[in-house]
Amino acid sequence: MSILDELDLSAIQDEQAREGVIGLLNLVEEMSQTIQALQVENQGLKDEINRLKGEQGPPPIKPNPPTDPTNYSSEKERKTRQPRQRRRKRDTIQIDREVTLEVDPMT
Repeated sequence: MSILDELDLSAIQDEQAREGVIGLLNLVEEMSQTIQALQVENQGLKDEINRLKGEQGPPPIKPNPPTDPTNYSSEKERKTRQPRQRRRKRDTIQIDREVTLEVDPMT
């Protein structure tokens, strides 16, 4: 929402002043559109110059795919941390054999 949407020109009592403000607003809008068109053209010319110089152009950046809207009402519930349950590793390993090794005490 811009400032111009909230502007009430009927509040200006003087007819000439109101017409002057409307004329200025139209001129500003026209100049804004011209500036945008010139910026697009200028960028295109810069890209063409870089291409002719043998430089790489701008990388092709794809927009992010739209994501599903997040339900923020349950955000706190999802963020609550669950207590960690640590298990000993030995409890999960099954011992299936035992090997006795002889060690030479001289080494």
